[in-house]
Amino acid sequence: MPSSSSRAGTGRSKQLSAAKRFDKRLATPPPRLAADELQHERVSKILEAVESGRLCSVRGLASEFNLSKSHLQHVFKRQTGLRLGHLIVEQKLRRAAHLLKSSNLRIKEIASAVGYEHTSSFIRAFERRFAEAPQAYRHRCIAQNANK
Repeated sequence: MPSSSSRAGTGRSKQLSAAKRFDKRLATPPPRLAADELQHERVSKILEAVESGRLCSVRGLASEFNLSKSHLQHVFKRQTGLRLGHLIVEQKLRRAAHLLKSSNLRIKEIASAVGYEHTSSFIRAFERRFAEAPQAYRHRCIAQNANK
């Protein structure tokens, strides 16, 4: 039967090896940090894509970044605090407002240019965002520019 002193020595060596393993974990950055950096880089590229003015959709971005739609949205929300779908819609509507002010394109053409398949969906979204119909927005902007 082993003596209590030899058991104590074994316990002490286990404590030392556990302490060494703990020290090694502290010395090396956790793998999570690298994953967070990768996610941050992806989100930066997503933001660039959305803000570039090119037509974007959650599905298209998910495919481009090789992620599922839900994972892409989760990562984006965690990193930015914003909902990706809302950001994409906001960018589309800002571009539409710019086109309404600066071009003579028809409403249907603007809706298509910013990525709406149906003009009626575009008009509803525009009215929700700007509290007036696209045609009324255009007329108001023209009137304001004429008064300057």
